[in-house]
Amino acid sequence: MMKSNSLAAMKQNSKGKVIFLFGPTAVGKTALLFNIFSRGFEVINADSVQVYRRLDIGSAKATAEERAAVPHHLIDIREPWEGFCVGDFVSLADEAADEIRSRGNVPVICGGTAYYFKHFLCGLSKSPKSDPRIRAAVKAMLEEKGALWCHEELGRLDPQSAARIHPNDVYRITRALEVCMSGQGKLSDFAVPSTVRDGMDVLILGLTRPKPELDERIARRVDMMFDDGLVEEIKGLVRLGASSEWPSMKAIGYHEFLTAIDSAKAAGCADCNLDELDIKAIKHSIVMDSIHYAKRQKVFFQSFSDVIWLNPETDEGRMKALVEEFLKE
Repeated sequence: MMKSNSLAAMKQNSKGKVIFLFGPTAVGKTALLFNIFSRGFEVINADSVQVYRRLDIGSAKATAEERAAVPHHLIDIREPWEGFCVGDFVSLADEAADEIRSRGNVPVICGGTAYYFKHFLCGLSKSPKSDPRIRAAVKAMLEEKGALWCHEELGRLDPQSAARIHPNDVYRITRALEVCMSGQGKLSDFAVPSTVRDGMDVLILGLTRPKPELDERIARRVDMMFDDGLVEEIKGLVRLGASSEWPSMKAIGYHEFLTAIDSAKAAGCADCNLDELDIKAIKHSIVMDSIHYAKRQKVFFQSFSDVIWLNPETDEGRMKALVEEFLKE
């Protein structure tokens, strides 16, 4: 750990600096946060699920005690039925970074939602603004036809966007459809900026592990989520009115439960009891979906330039040295 007096000197040169710490799910980001960034740093959450209240276990959210030790921002800022887009993230993350620097601390953006990092670094594309009438029409289409149909329709209208948007990512599917229906072109026509914005000085640290090891860690983490009460967390959300249409319920760890509930209802179970579902099958689906998601995360993160890839088990000392050197510059 850095000595407090050397860190104080470094912080004088830290204006405009930001550290990215990213990697696939279960790679070990949280442990490193508390080993390396416990003093003089504050975390900006870049996980699209942890922004939601009541989604604690399934999102592997930092505990209240952990957040007291290292301040976290952009956690528990939305209700689970509310939307949260990349534009919201960039705006709020900018505000949080300014606040953190005003206290003489260094912002560390940490999480696994790759496009949050990409747009924070380079800015948002100049695609057409959302039109309330078109948005309402797309929403009606989604409710009538379903997300899978909408994704297939996007494949017809904008194959390039459909290829990079996951079929479960309803927000991005509907946004891309809105652009297509605006008459101003396709979403893929509007290039995402590729240069670092606002003279940002960033250290990009990416965490990686061998695939067999990461797969095993994912399976263990899912087991721990169930041991920690994931089923009870889902029950609470269902009592609150959770449905597969809620933005938060598209997330891995929640989507699988809501899909099983919808399937049971479609089979004639009007008042589906969560205890009657095949929990073993749901757990397996969460593990497999997480493994597939980790693969997609790795591909996206590899598109960043200037990433320093590190193994959380063997490269902690190197990471400390990289951070120290970065803050001295």
